[in-house]
This record gives sequence, C-alpha cells and structure tokens, in this order.
Amino acid sequence: MDRFRSFLRFSGFQAFYLLSWPFLRLPLPVLYVLSDLFFFLLFYFPGYRKAVVLKNLRNSFPDKSDREIRSIARAFYRHLSDSFIESFAIANMSKEEFGRRCIWKNPEVLDKYYKTRKGVISIFGHYGNWEWLSGLPLYTEMKVLAVYKPLKNIWFDRYIKNLREKFGITAIAANRCLPAMIDYCNKDIPTITYFLGDQRPLREHIRYWTKFLNQDTPVLLGAEKIARRLDQAVVFFSMNKIKRGFYEVEIIPVTENPRSTSDYEITESHTRLLEQQIRNHPAYWLWSHKRWKHKSDMHR
Repeated sequence: MDRFRSFLRFSGFQAFYLLSWPFLRLPLPVLYVLSDLFFFLLFYFPGYRKAVVLKNLRNSFPDKSDREIRSIARAFYRHLSDSFIESFAIANMSKEEFGRRCIWKNPEVLDKYYKTRKGVISIFGHYGNWEWLSGLPLYTEMKVLAVYKPLKNIWFDRYIKNLREKFGITAIAANRCLPAMIDYCNKDIPTITYFLGDQRPLREHIRYWTKFLNQDTPVLLGAEKIARRLDQAVVFFSMNKIKRGFYEVEIIPVTENPRSTSDYEITESHTRLLEQQIRNHPAYWLWSHKRWKHKSDMHR
C-alpha cells in the first residue's frame, strides 16, 4: 500500500511537472492570461471555498454591505490566481527581474543586526505574495532561514523547497527550526528567520486567544517564545501590492529587546500590524484559509 501511494504521488508530480514546464517558461505578462482563466474557474465553477471566503469576510467586516463583501471576494480570487502563477514563475525568473518586481524599501534596517551579530525573527502573514519574500538574501548579508511544513509528497516538497531557496534562503522544517537557529548562534552566524504569524494552531496547542478581525482568534506563540529564548530582535514584513506583478516590502521593527517585553506583547504587536494591513487592502489576504475553525470555550 505504501509503495502504491508513493507511486501515485510520484506520478502526480510528474504529470504536474510535464504539464506546467512549457507554460512556466513563458514571460509573466503572458502567464497572466492563464491566471485570468484560473480566476474564472475558481470564482465561478463552482467556486473554490467560496462559502468559507464569504463567511470569513462577513464576520471580519460586519459593517460592509453584501455588495462590498462580494466585491472584495472577487478581487481576492483574482489576486489568488495571480499569486499561484507568480509563485511558480520564480523558477525561470532572473535575479534582475525578481528584484525589479519585488522591491525592499528599507533592507538597511538589518545592517545593524548583522554588525552586532544579533539574530532577527521576522513575522508576516498570508498577505500579498508571501512566497516572493524569498528575495531578501539579495539585499542582506545575514543568513536567511525560512520555517516551513514539509509536504507529504516528497517530490512536490523538493520542488517547492528548491523554488523557495532559489535566491539564497535556507528552508528548514518546523521541527528542526530551533536546533538550527541555536546552531547558527553558536557559530556566531547572524540569522533572520521567517515565521508566518497567522497560521491556525492545532486545538491541543492553543495557549492564547486574541481579537483579530472582529473575531476571537487563537494565535501561535512560537515566534515570541523563541525570540525571548535566543534574545533575537523581532521585525514585521509589511508587503504591499503595487500593481499586478509588482510588490513592495517594508521592514517594521517590533522590538530589539524581546526579554524586556511582557507576555504576549510581541504576539499582539505583529497581530495588530497584520490586521491593519488587511483592513487597508483586504483583497490581498488569504480568505480561503479556515482561520477560525477553532472556537474559544466561551463560544463553543
């Protein structure tokens, strides 16, 4: 049975690779024609997680009319299609083109941490095209690490990992994250480590709830705990979509002294930064995510 499953996974990857290879060699502006087709299928036939998207939007923005909610949903699906295409288009994108399409406004913020050999934890959400944050190694001398959850399909996992590492990031499985960070610290190699701050915790791992987008929301505390343990500075990546195929990233300092902060202060800070970003331009967040699957005890 295990061999059969492995064969199916390998066959699925091979089919994907053979079908996608000729398309992904096309220029990004041409690929957006394919994105338009994806949008049509995702939004209309019969609609990818449309009930989840509309429910999330209505609960997050109770003051918006149904027409406004549907307008945001439509814009979200269009962006989702673009993001899917853009993430794979990295495979055949040069450093020059990538740097032109994803601009870092203030990478010099990291210079002082590199000079003082202080590690940094960066937090961001499923906003804009977070996969394009992989270009940071082109702008800093710090070792850039990205925490990720390996896929069950080892061939897809290797393919996605290679995409993320193309411009110099080192992708590390979540269960190896802390040991790797400690190892770099012991070797006096300053690192900046990526954490997604809006993932849904497993029910048994929930230790903290906050109000996020008008709803009681469980939040992971891993980034805050590691920042304190290793005494690493914390920053937030604010990614804005300028126009189709072009993004801009601003590095916002959260704290340089995590051990001087109170419990949950770091978590609240990066949660509020993401929330404001979403409120400003809601279409660019991942509304199809079942972020509020878990309910707090008072609402169960």
